Amino acid sequence: MATATTANNRAAAIADRGKSRSQVSELTNYTWSGTDKRGVKMKGDFAAKNATLVKAELRRQGINPLSVKPKGKPLFGSTGKTIKARDIAVFSRQIAVMMAAGVPMVQGIDIMANGSTNPRMKNMLNDVKANIEGGSSLHEAMGKYPVQFDELYRNLVKAGESAGVLDTVLDTVATYKENIEAIKGKIKKAMFYPAIVFAVAILVSAILLIFVVPQFEDVFKNFGAQLPAFTQMIVNASRFLTSYWWFVLLWVAGIIAALIFAYKRSPRFAHFLARAVLKLPVVGQILQQSAIARFSRTLGVTFAAGVPLVEALDSVAGATGSPVYNDAVRRIRDDVSVGHQLQLAMRQTNIFPNMVVQMVAIGEESGALDKMLFKVAEFYEQEVNNAVDALSSLLEPFIMVIIGTIVGGLVVGMYLPIFKLAAVVG
Repeated sequence: MATATTANNRAAAIADRGKSRSQVSELTNYTWSGTDKRGVKMKGDFAAKNATLVKAELRRQGINPLSVKPKGKPLFGSTGKTIKARDIAVFSRQIAVMMAAGVPMVQGIDIMANGSTNPRMKNMLNDVKANIEGGSSLHEAMGKYPVQFDELYRNLVKAGESAGVLDTVLDTVATYKENIEAIKGKIKKAMFYPAIVFAVAILVSAILLIFVVPQFEDVFKNFGAQLPAFTQMIVNASRFLTSYWWFVLLWVAGIIAALIFAYKRSPRFAHFLARAVLKLPVVGQILQQSAIARFSRTLGVTFAAGVPLVEALDSVAGATGSPVYNDAVRRIRDDVSVGHQLQLAMRQTNIFPNMVVQMVAIGEESGALDKMLFKVAEFYEQEVNNAVDALSSLLEPFIMVIIGTIVGGLVVGMYLPIFKLAAVVG
């Protein structure tokens, strides 16, 4: 009987704990104003379940609450900017620094939440803090936000908590996130400039065809002579674009939507497209070096944190940023799980440079795999930096030639009849 009572009490305690965990996220943001012991007016924000708890906390801090009311929602129901990967990188660095300085984790998260200007980030941090206070571990609290804290991030935090070196692991995670974001920034920089220039070239060409060429066409009708073939082709293109511009827009939008849909829904198409992009000159090399750098740094971080190699490879697969390397890492994981060495499994994929494979082999033999992976990551991150700088210098004259050819061709085509007329008159 006593045993049954004990079991029931234990079950009830577990249920109450689960209930409390489900309720900790039900927080409301309040704005308050009050006076301290000197009579100085103060104000601020505080997240709590109700206004009574806010007043109690203010009194505990020596503040006499004068007004506590729910914080009004922003105009049009906006909840703030999206939480970006860079925000998570900053959070990782800040919490690592605070914990290394001896600041308790809950207090550190509270400090960052109060200092955040993004309502979404603030609410997320408050929710994480509340879940920790309710009995959850850090990686469990982060599990409610899988988009912001992916599986790799949570696995690293879990490993740090299990080993009792959470502050060290968080510092490693912060460095990892900063390096990965730096690489992403370089890749975006490499792609953004040519994309914008080509978009401007297409826009200028469309404006010329829709608004400028028809003006010349009216002048050409007075000549009474047959137009040159090149000019006639431009005029025909202008007529089509002027009459069916909506069809062209729908056609372009349909192709883009179809490509995005096929890329997301068809692994074979995504793999084919990614492999084709990797074969492009310069750009393909940058993407390949970026994928190797991310693979090396991610695997080095997870392995150094004490995550088993097979489990680490499972988390690393999605961090490479390339379907080709994603599939390759999964094949490597399968080979390693049946007893193959990492360097042998990497060699079988035929997409890792020999230097990378040799560095990994040396790391395995010397027992310093994580250090070798970090060296590989640093080397390829520097290669990406150099390649992006070189790409910018290389693309400038190439892009100018393309724009000059497109716009200049349209201008020359419009003036060809005038040149011929001048030659006949002369």
